[in-house]
Order: sequence, then structure tokens, then C-alpha cells
Amino acid sequence: MLVLVAPGQGAQTPGFLTPWLDLPGAADRIAAWSDAIGLDLAHYGTRADADEIRDTAVAQPLLVAAGLLSAAALDASPSVVAGHSVGEITAAALASVIDDEAALRFVRTRGLGMAEAAAVTETGMAALLGGDPDVTIPHLEKLGLTAANVNGGGQIVAAGTAAQIAALEADKPEGVRRVVALKVAGAFHTHHMAPAVEKLRAAVGDLTVSDPTVRYVSNADGHTVATGTEVIARLVGQVANPVRWDLCMETFQSLGVTALVELSPGGTLTGLAKRALPGVKTLALKTPDDLDTARALISEHAGA
Repeated sequence: MLVLVAPGQGAQTPGFLTPWLDLPGAADRIAAWSDAIGLDLAHYGTRADADEIRDTAVAQPLLVAAGLLSAAALDASPSVVAGHSVGEITAAALASVIDDEAALRFVRTRGLGMAEAAAVTETGMAALLGGDPDVTIPHLEKLGLTAANVNGGGQIVAAGTAAQIAALEADKPEGVRRVVALKVAGAFHTHHMAPAVEKLRAAVGDLTVSDPTVRYVSNADGHTVATGTEVIARLVGQVANPVRWDLCMETFQSLGVTALVELSPGGTLTGLAKRALPGVKTLALKTPDDLDTARALISEHAGA
């Protein structure tokens, strides 16, 4: 059984879209999406530097576009789809809840709204490597931080104000080896993003929504979601609520997933799966050179 997963913000690197644009029809699709949302995706995916693509309003549409482009090139039929943070919008399109252009329009609104919310207060996020969640999460709460991503595999991402992140670096929870600042511009999946939720709620009325055509696993709680309206409601709310990727991986295991392929720019979720899902074959689509290996893996595991 195959699951396709889409990464969240922070996975982007300068120039990562470049090799994908050489595929037949890819440049035309990117140009059409760029026109639809008023953002030059080709520029940001090929020529922009790290600071430019760290901008929330740029990074989020770029990640969804890359995920959809790599999924189209792979042309797989997964049994399950899921996404981490903004990657859930990619997953919604893969499950035919919304079409590709609607996904790009929605994520453009999301990115702008979250960038605006992040500008109110200096906030950020940091990954904690190691430690026990039962010890780490109360420690974060004591510092006024939120466990914004509980990723499994021994990784939690804390979010809060710059001062709170600095306090965390000076006072790590017991068992945590390192605190690593992430390349994001705000405290995503916390109450700091509440204004963005309102913007998204106002925008969803124009969406044409269908029920998922494959199992859609929500990162709010790891549950499968059967209706398109519920998928959209969760996409709106997750902006200001924690991501429970650990629960998604527990669901993959309970469903009997045997292979996981991470869409471009892959790597982060594959690494988590290698630690948390022993026995599950994994592959990250970093460039089109990985497509043949991915197809071979899929031919062994898809179709359940």
C-alpha cells in the first residue's frame, strides 16, 4: 500500500525547481499557475536566493506547485495521501478535493495571510532533537511556547515569540540534544496565526469542493477524512493549530502502508518515516532523476 506525502515550509532550497522545469509541459503549467496567482513561481524556484524563498507568501505557493508538478510527473495512484502543514493543500489536490489551480489560489491566500499575521510580532520556530514528549511539551508550555509540530521520530517543533525561542535555547528540556532554528518567518500553527484563519475562512466560499477519491489523512489528529467539506474546514483551522505528524504516521502503520514516497522537495518526511516506520520502504523525490526509482518502488507497493 502506497502513501504519497507532501512536505511543509522549510523544505525549500534555492534552485530546487530548476530540473523539474525541463520535463515536458512543466514550464507551461508553472507559467499558468503563476498567472493565476500573480507570483512568478519559475523565478522563485530557479533564481531566487534563500532569503527570498523564506518569505512565507512565496514559500508556500512554491512548495504546493513543486508537489503537484512532481506528482504529475510520477503519475502514481496512491492508496493514501497526506501533507505536513502547507503540504496538506497539495494532498487535497491529489485527492481531487480541489483542482490544482484552486489549490494554488488557496495557498496564495494562506501564505499572504500568514505573512501578515507573522509581521505583527517577531516570532519563529525551532526544532528540538531528542527528548521525551511527556517531558518536552510541559517544559515548552512553562516557557510560553507551543508544540506546533509533533513530528514523531523524536522531533518536536516549538513556536512562539523571538524572546521565548531564545529562552528555550538557553534552557533546553531534559534529554533534548539540540535546538535548531527553522527557516520560517513566524510562529505557524499557534494562536499568533488567528488573523490568517479568518482570511482563509472568508476565501473558501468560492471553492468547488469534492469528496476525497483516496484516503486523506489529516495532520490535525491523524484521522482519515471522508468529505471534502471537512477537509477544507481542517485546512482553514490547521493554520493556528498544531500539526500531529506523529499521529499521521501511526495511521499509515494501522492502514498497512508498505511504501512512502515524498513529493518534491522531498527529504524531511522521509527521514521521519525511516525512524518511526520500520519496514516501510521510503523514497524522496528530490529531482526528476529519482522518478524511475520511485516508479519501480510504486510498482511493488501500489494498488492495495
